[in-house]
Amino acid sequence: MKTFCHVPIELEDLNTKTIDKKRFYETPEGELYPSITTVLSVRNKKGLFEWRKRVGDDVANYVARTAANRGTAVHHMCEDYLNNDFDEEKHKKKFLPYCLFKQLAKETLVNVDNIHAQECGLYSDKYKVAGRVDCIAEYNGELSIIDFKTSSKERSDEWNENYYIQASAYAEMFEERTGKPIEQVVILVVTEDGVVQEFIKKKHDYLPMLEDVIGEFNGNNP
Repeated sequence: MKTFCHVPIELEDLNTKTIDKKRFYETPEGELYPSITTVLSVRNKKGLFEWRKRVGDDVANYVARTAANRGTAVHHMCEDYLNNDFDEEKHKKKFLPYCLFKQLAKETLVNVDNIHAQECGLYSDKYKVAGRVDCIAEYNGELSIIDFKTSSKERSDEWNENYYIQASAYAEMFEERTGKPIEQVVILVVTEDGVVQEFIKKKHDYLPMLEDVIGEFNGNNP
């Protein structure tokens, strides 16, 4: 197993609040900013609604719950692994997520090093949004926002647009908080059948979309 180098950056943790079923983060100055995932939920609602209507609530809830549990398990394994604190016997008990993690580790996590933060809260006074990023580290030698995702099938760029916007928002938040610019965003996906996908993008390509979706969210929530 690879041993990862850590270059920790101290960032104050943020408390969360749920208001009208929407998640908000409280900044040290007492501002309440919506989570970037909450903001992005205004996009593609029609497609989600049509899918739920087609398959029925029971199936939709089961699929969503199963996907969330699988994703959370894989994410925790990635976090422990990158922290050099991976308990093989513990994680093997969740066999499918463990197998998916092993594929992700073998094919992509070898490219990670000089880890600045994991699971850290961030916010932007410029955009008035906040969130919690999976990992900030060098990927192939370049400081990046790195997000880990699981999927039932292989994904395309079109399906990943929200992921790119979200990661670009984290890059902007991190620069505001630390003065350290991040240009690269990395989305690492592993599918149910073990296919690993690596998507590497540039933040600036998605900032106009970020501004648009924030404007739409604010327009719907005056």
